[in-house]
Amino acid sequence: MVETKTFTAKHRFARITARKARLVADLIRGRGVNEALEVLQFQHKRAAEYYGKLVRSAMANAGSNDEGVNINALMVKDCRADDGPMLQGRMRFRPGPQGRAMPFKKMTAHLTVVLSEVEGGSKKRRASKKSKEA
Repeated sequence: MVETKTFTAKHRFARITARKARLVADLIRGRGVNEALEVLQFQHKRAAEYYGKLVRSAMANAGSNDEGVNINALMVKDCRADDGPMLQGRMRFRPGPQGRAMPFKKMTAHLTVVLSEVEGGSKKRRASKKSKEA
């Protein structure tokens, strides 16, 4: 079994709910990094900005940790949004009708992006272009 190198970037305690961040995480999981950044650029959700920074950070980790990695051949292997703790560990309250107090939570999330290099991905594309020309 061939082990592929993985490169990780994490944003812990991100000030967004994990449920909202998972919507964006599902969009980029399994895509190439360039395609994922393009999808995130035109996504009108706040989590897209967080994940854009995470993908760029993981790409920078790949470039600085291993010189032999082709950054354009990386793909998003895993993209997660896990629940974090409530902000300051407690619920907040706002006024409700008839003197009641209505609780609400300020949630956080732990966002993770894992990139891995596609083996022979760029070589296959080049071969298919040559066969189309012939």
